[in-house]
Amino acid sequence: MDAGGETTSDIRTVYGAVSGKPNLDPTRLLCFKVYKRRWFVLLVLCLLNCSNATIWLTFAPVADQSGQYLTVSLQNINWLSLVFMVVAIPLSFGTTWMLDTLGLRITLILGSWLNMLGALLRFLGTLLPPARFKLQFPAVMLGQTLGALAQPLIIFAPTKLAALWFPDSQRATANMIASMSNPLGILLANIISPVIAKTSAQIPTLLLAYAVPACITCLLATVGIRSGKPPTPPSAGAESSGSEPFIQGLKLLLRNKAYLILLLCFGCGIAVFTCFSTLLDQILCVKGYSNDFAGLCGALFIVFGIVGAGAVGVYVDKTKKFTEVTKIGLGLSTLSCIAFSVVSLMPHQKVAVAAVCSLFGFFGFSIYPVAMELSVESSYPVGEATSAGLIFVSGQVQSVVYIILLQALTKPITESPLSTCGDAVLSWKVSMMVMAGLSSFFTCCFLVFFQTRYRRLEAEEQAAHGTRENNDTTTSYQIVEN
Repeated sequence: MDAGGETTSDIRTVYGAVSGKPNLDPTRLLCFKVYKRRWFVLLVLCLLNCSNATIWLTFAPVADQSGQYLTVSLQNINWLSLVFMVVAIPLSFGTTWMLDTLGLRITLILGSWLNMLGALLRFLGTLLPPARFKLQFPAVMLGQTLGALAQPLIIFAPTKLAALWFPDSQRATANMIASMSNPLGILLANIISPVIAKTSAQIPTLLLAYAVPACITCLLATVGIRSGKPPTPPSAGAESSGSEPFIQGLKLLLRNKAYLILLLCFGCGIAVFTCFSTLLDQILCVKGYSNDFAGLCGALFIVFGIVGAGAVGVYVDKTKKFTEVTKIGLGLSTLSCIAFSVVSLMPHQKVAVAAVCSLFGFFGFSIYPVAMELSVESSYPVGEATSAGLIFVSGQVQSVVYIILLQALTKPITESPLSTCGDAVLSWKVSMMVMAGLSSFFTCCFLVFFQTRYRRLEAEEQAAHGTRENNDTTTSYQIVEN
């Protein structure tokens, strides 16, 4: 039993502790404990991640109805989603500092309150009389902005939570579960929004439906998360989590060749996935594919991605083959990207397009949590939020550049008898070739040049076995199951 009366599922007694570099003093006794309440903390983060994702993409599936209710153009409705990307990039550095310096509890509670206040403000803003006040859209935009402020506080947390609360045999799985709750929220938004808001008059009801889970999750986070980390760490790596000061950690990352390669190459992978999700409907409609079919492809993309991530997370926890899995997954997702760039330009190929989208999601989503863990392994003892967060920032920055580039490379088509795009019909042929080319280039660079030691695992193994540099003296450890 621990101090709080909880039964621990795993108690590890070892000699030595890790503080950046393993402290192998055999006179210090360190107990590693795994607490059952780690699953509650993980559940709260999953609910937060899912809720924030639904707030992010509330209006995209019902853009026409939203524009009619708020009396604004579709371009303004698009900004309700784009504000998340605009806000996330400059705030990312502050978020990584908060997670590694102020801790997980403060960061998650702040994120949950921002998420809840944003959801409530959106709902209350739609209740203002539109004829008398022109504040509906500004109020909704302010609510979206609060949700955007919450996003980096939530989306950067999985790697940190996995490191602080879970043993090394469960870290990749915990990271996978927390990370995949975000695309699950995206999927739910694409299903729930069209079902509830069939007409513009139902937009307030839709926003209320998203505000209720945000309030419940905020309550769970505020009351239920009693500490940012357990009283006793679950591993030697957790003992030294965030041991490097933030600025010093950034300097170490900039001097780490393996990390910089991962930063650029996997950042490109995130950007390609963002482009795919953002532009899918516009690409497919040119060849006569309906909005419903594009939505189906997007759903398959996410569902198969979650399935793949689940399988890969368990495998990596058992084998610790972070580099091999990331290289294979990135290579196969690039082949899927190339296949999509071909079949998306062909009419009457629904089965092929749906299959390629499923494979793209399966291989691409599955390596996201693994790559986040790999960023920590390659950069240890830099804080987990800093190393994983900068990967996300790289992806966001490259996403903005790629979307602008791909849209600039489109050409108007005068005749397109199959098109379901409306008045503006664009050719995406060159854009698809460029996207496939960028993905192929950065994947090849990663396959050829990326090599790294697993620094965190090495430190934990040294601490567990009590090894000393230039000394063969070792001490034993025991594992007691309660």
